[in-house]
Amino acid sequence: MGYRIRLVLLILMDSLIVSTAIFVAAWIAYPYESVIHISSLIISAIALLVFHHLFAFIYNLYKKVWAYASVGEVTAIAKAVTLSIAATALVQYLSSGFVIYKRALLVTWMLHILLIGGSRFGWRIYRERYMNKAGNKKRTLIVGAGSAGAMIARQLKTENSSDLLPVGFIDDEQSKQKMQLFDLPIFGQTKDIEKVVQNHTIEHIIIAIPSLKSDDLNQIVAECKKTKIKTQILPKMEDLMSGKLSVHQLKDVEVEDLLGRETVELDIHSISRNVTGETVMVTGAGGSIGSELCRQLMRFTPKKILLVGHGEYSIYTIDMELKENYKNEQIEIVPVIGDVQDRARMFEIVKEHKPVIIYHAAAHKHVPLMEYNPHEAVKNNILGTKNVSEAADAFGVRTFVLVSSDKAVNPTNVMGATKRVAEMIIEDLNKRSSTVFAAVRFGNVLGSRGSVIPLFKKQINNGGPITVTDPEMTRYFMTIPEASRLVVQAGALAKGGEVFVLDMGEPVKITDLAKNLIKLSGYTEEEIPIVYTGIRPGEKMYEELLDDSEILPGEVYEKIYVGKTSKVNQNVLTLFISQYESYTNEELKNHLMQIVYTKEDLILMKG
Repeated sequence: MGYRIRLVLLILMDSLIVSTAIFVAAWIAYPYESVIHISSLIISAIALLVFHHLFAFIYNLYKKVWAYASVGEVTAIAKAVTLSIAATALVQYLSSGFVIYKRALLVTWMLHILLIGGSRFGWRIYRERYMNKAGNKKRTLIVGAGSAGAMIARQLKTENSSDLLPVGFIDDEQSKQKMQLFDLPIFGQTKDIEKVVQNHTIEHIIIAIPSLKSDDLNQIVAECKKTKIKTQILPKMEDLMSGKLSVHQLKDVEVEDLLGRETVELDIHSISRNVTGETVMVTGAGGSIGSELCRQLMRFTPKKILLVGHGEYSIYTIDMELKENYKNEQIEIVPVIGDVQDRARMFEIVKEHKPVIIYHAAAHKHVPLMEYNPHEAVKNNILGTKNVSEAADAFGVRTFVLVSSDKAVNPTNVMGATKRVAEMIIEDLNKRSSTVFAAVRFGNVLGSRGSVIPLFKKQINNGGPITVTDPEMTRYFMTIPEASRLVVQAGALAKGGEVFVLDMGEPVKITDLAKNLIKLSGYTEEEIPIVYTGIRPGEKMYEELLDDSEILPGEVYEKIYVGKTSKVNQNVLTLFISQYESYTNEELKNHLMQIVYTKEDLILMKG
């Protein structure tokens, strides 16, 4: 129904109710005597009509979506009716020789509340019961009878467009058992999900607890898996707060949801002091980490943000996204095409825009690929870092944060070794620069380009099998927002020379990851088998975040630790950079290991 037609119908209906209510009220209040003169009734009816529409527009009664009416809408009706009756009483007092017909006006007030409010809620009931017929809708069980669950139930009951029909709730809170919410029963607790699905012919499950911890979510998902019913979940609280997703956007349960940990709260004050109103620069801004880093930084309203990257399309994409999402903010968003390997270009960018903070996320990160292309790893990860960090030093950038990797700890591969050297470069530069240099080290990032999850999903979509290198292979995992928040927080914590590390909990077996993904995709391991292919070049069976000799006791911030890398021999590094292009792949790897390890370490490794 169009807005104009709806508005006209509501005004006509209210006019009819208001115009006749005073006459009905007079008859009810004085059934056996003519106390009120007909002229007073007519004047009162006209006054009521005028004042009702006046207060109806003041309290937006004609703009309310009555399909979702609740206490707020009832309150608005009560205010509009009460004020219109009070104003009419004043008119009666002035026009009837200082007499107010209190009983008649009281009955009129009750009739207005009953009829005007009843007409709205009658429409809502009709819409829910007759317009939103079940039809082919899937019978849906909602896990969580809190505010989010109530919102989902209400939405599903009132929207024609949804193909889901809520039939009840599951909630672990004892006080809610056998209660009802929106006329829907609370069937039981998490442990009862399988039984409830069978007894009530459930075809769909929604987990509606956005602040759920991963351990609790794992337990609920485990119960849902037993039913083999499609299960969806509300977005995480961090996505709701950042505006990336709304509470109405259901999504499938992902492995990321099961592996996520309790969110580390940011020190908003210190980050705002560093970022708000300043010029910040992100290299690799089109990548998985770089683009999320930009999103996180935008929350703190910098004056200008430089999106630096060599991929034209990826920079265009993040540029368009930020400009759309923050079009009402006074933030200058500058897309900059430039390769970190191009020293002159990096110096030119920093000189022109004078950023206060640089977040260096540009890097080659794929381990096996870099084993085959070690010269490219050196150019991007070592020379790129050297170029950007020295530009930061030359033009007095306040803080430089390097995005590093857990593969830089005791590296056995080219990618890890180049990231370790990059850490050494900025630590050495920190000793003789006014710029504060720090590194942030974290494990594998779920969902990033080249990570294992997208590969597994593709293999499942192709009918399997899923390929895993070794059944005992383990890795630390974190989500992209977690990684990006750590980088932003590190920029605020940095005093110079640190390597910041997030407490990533327990490492996860890649095999368990694959099994979870198979189940969440609705398959069994018989349908999508797991095949073990053997460890690839440069891979470790397990990875560390800090070497024993690097760990400093205690957290510097909630779940954030700090350590220091080994010293770099500038002469050795300078010689390596001047000659690396002439090395064969094998020679290059050997020279890299000589930089990051002592002679004793190398002897022990070969032994």
